[in-house]
Amino acid sequence: MGDLLARDAIRLDERAGSRDEAIRRCGEVLVEIGAVGPAYVDAMLEREQSVSTYIGEGVAIPHGTLHSKETIHRDALAVLRFPDGVDWDGADVRVCVAIAAAGDGHVDILAQLAEILMEPDQAERLRDATDPGEVLDLLVME
Repeated sequence: MGDLLARDAIRLDERAGSRDEAIRRCGEVLVEIGAVGPAYVDAMLEREQSVSTYIGEGVAIPHGTLHSKETIHRDALAVLRFPDGVDWDGADVRVCVAIAAAGDGHVDILAQLAEILMEPDQAERLRDATDPGEVLDLLVME
């Protein structure tokens, strides 16, 4: 999983005034690290219109649609923390784990994320992380 989440894809002091702004910022980070083309950002917004990517414990997992796979250059993740929170259709989101996956390489990290969210202390550590190393320690299992 370590090859999916790089330190430069972890941004822990982001701000967004809306859910869509947060999703757009997540997509921009995936573009910045070379994982996706700019069209993927629109696909992430389109996905959110059809089904919410909020998964609980203050975490959302924005990702593109099935039709956006051609805009993915490589599978990757980005973790963005919004310390002030983002209103996500009534939920308070503090962390977004943005996913770019043409294959199924992201399934393992989603399983790890689910385990973290089932443990309130671990979920709190993810929401409160201020150092990329903390996020890597939580999400990347050797």
